[in-house]
Amino acid sequence: MFNKNINEINRQDWLKKVLSELPMGTRILDAGAGELKNRQYCGYLDYVSQDFCQYQGQDEAINKGLQCKHWDTSHIDLVSDITSIPAPDASFDAIICSEVLEHVPEPTHALDEFARLLKPGGRLILTAPFASLVHMAPYHYYSGFSRYWYEHHLGQRGFNIDELSHNGDWFACIGQELTRLGSMERQLRNWSWPLAYAFSLLGVLYFKLRCDKRAEDLACFGWHCVAVKHG
Repeated sequence: MFNKNINEINRQDWLKKVLSELPMGTRILDAGAGELKNRQYCGYLDYVSQDFCQYQGQDEAINKGLQCKHWDTSHIDLVSDITSIPAPDASFDAIICSEVLEHVPEPTHALDEFARLLKPGGRLILTAPFASLVHMAPYHYYSGFSRYWYEHHLGQRGFNIDELSHNGDWFACIGQELTRLGSMERQLRNWSWPLAYAFSLLGVLYFKLRCDKRAEDLACFGWHCVAVKHG
């Protein structure tokens, strides 16, 4: 059966691998660090976190999309807008920004700031959703970050892309949403929710039996990118 969290599992495995390859003592900025999920992979690095610290979890006044019941950013080092981070030019060897750009009104402005903060030869580690549900409203502005978005905007800002790999594909996205169908219908109190669960089970069976040909050119959960700033 599909794991509803396969998107996150794949992404965190990739981040753990990429971060483990950085030299000991690398000064790294975790931009949009939130609850510091990625700090666990940075124990041997000089880790600095940044976040705007305005999202605080589910608000009864904004009951839209997917929300976190609680969201604790009390341990963030630098509290600021991601497009104006209080640090000198060329002050970091690496920057990680994972699943954040969809929450930035002008995400290319964040790339400008990363280019300013990175030393020549510094590494920029990015992930952002190509396909995602609305979450953390009202701070959700975009989805659809394609490989071409990275290639276009990073190239314009003096980066060479070292890695650009897909997380899942169109079939994985469809399979994940199938697993949500029954619970979503039940949550909405739709009388047909038992049928939705049955349909989900048939879908899972289909995906277990189908061949393993992929379709990442159509859609995926998102792209994983490592880019290097020109020296």
